[in-house]
Amino acid sequence: MTYFQPYKGSTLLFDEQPARFTQPRLLLVNAPLLKKLGLAENSTDHLAELLSGQRKLGDIAPMSLAYSGHQFGQFNPLLGDGRAHLIGGIKGLDGTQYDLHLKGSGATRFSRGGDGFCALGPAVREFVMSQAMVGLGVPTTECLSVVTTGEQVYRQGQTPGAVVCRVAQSHIRVGTMQYLATQQDNEAIWQLLKLLGAQLFDGLEVNTERDVIELFREVCERLVDLVVDWMRVGFIHGVMNTDNILLSGETIDYGPCAMMEKFNFNAVFSSIDRQGRYAFGNQPNIMNWNCARLAESLLVLWQDEQQGLEALSHTLAEFSESFNRKYKDMWAAKLGIDEWHEADDILLGDLLKLMTEHELDFTNTFAALTNSLLGHPNKTLRIPSELESWQQRWQQRRAADAAHLMSQANPILIPRNALVEAEIEQFNQHGASHTLAAWLNALTTPYEYKDYPEAWMSSSTPEHYQTFCGT
Repeated sequence: MTYFQPYKGSTLLFDEQPARFTQPRLLLVNAPLLKKLGLAENSTDHLAELLSGQRKLGDIAPMSLAYSGHQFGQFNPLLGDGRAHLIGGIKGLDGTQYDLHLKGSGATRFSRGGDGFCALGPAVREFVMSQAMVGLGVPTTECLSVVTTGEQVYRQGQTPGAVVCRVAQSHIRVGTMQYLATQQDNEAIWQLLKLLGAQLFDGLEVNTERDVIELFREVCERLVDLVVDWMRVGFIHGVMNTDNILLSGETIDYGPCAMMEKFNFNAVFSSIDRQGRYAFGNQPNIMNWNCARLAESLLVLWQDEQQGLEALSHTLAEFSESFNRKYKDMWAAKLGIDEWHEADDILLGDLLKLMTEHELDFTNTFAALTNSLLGHPNKTLRIPSELESWQQRWQQRRAADAAHLMSQANPILIPRNALVEAEIEQFNQHGASHTLAAWLNALTTPYEYKDYPEAWMSSSTPEHYQTFCGT
């Protein structure tokens, strides 16, 4: 197995030692990912030590990453890994390079007075949500493991501590480029763009300003794809700050996230998003805004600033064009329409209006439409009676292969908020769960239409439900 130091020689990296834990215990492990990384042959004790920062990955020294970030629109020039350690990289059995990043492994120079630890609940949330997103086909970082530390952390009371190992193709964020720009470290920006081009974008060589534009375009396209996928499955990220947007186009940070059940473009669950900045329907505009912040950071590379501004602005304008096209394609697939016509805007608008007025479940509504075309393999799903008149219009419009289109776009299962909370409570109370394995296994194939336990499909988000960052 090949280990490597990610971003070697970069000015982003700072030597940091994880906290010492005397009783690390491997609580949850993503077995397929463990195998893909070539780590499956290690003992449970070895993995518990490695994935809590007690043992090095080869001879690689743990590091923390520096980055800036716009947090709810307010710029902080220096954030960085306040409770995380980059323990190294692995070239997986599939030939892809991955970063291994621990969260909750102790304080760093960026902790700003925090303890650097993670409570068990947020760790369980990340394990469940990231695996569910893989099943849903949404690009994401993956949680490899949850290791309990044997110690207690203090948040709104005393709770078990845990360390998450997060795996990504890259941990370079929009905020990373903002940090380097504030440092006026143009050489480091060029170095990082060369690395990203080679590692993430099919060997794209980044040597000129024209190459920078091409990489920027590729990043924007990935982020368009990501936010369209979020909306397709009803995912609300909750904290789309620039330090939580990866240039690789992978979802990162499952702290205050939630799934939308009752359809509402204004749905928001994050306890710290009091103005609804990151509500479900705002996510495309915010992603565009974040791409604009990336463009500002890259602008420092141009000798002719006006020329750079024009080039980056032109490319940024493509974000809206690309999103609008892919957004319609997404709704077309969810409705089983092979080619979108102008009149379909009305058909979709009427459906979403009915769903909003009658508080219909987003996932179940589209799953019921799909289920009806598949011959009702799931016996409990029924198209809501409120859609009876609309359904007749849809039946006349849908394509001949609508069942195929819709069964690939509309999951029948999602990680329901109440079920995620129930699993967290099980682990907090008992240190284990007897229900997680079966549910998580089903979430790996959420487009398989068949009968499931009613609780797995029930719209049961509590009234006034809130999610939290977990810090």
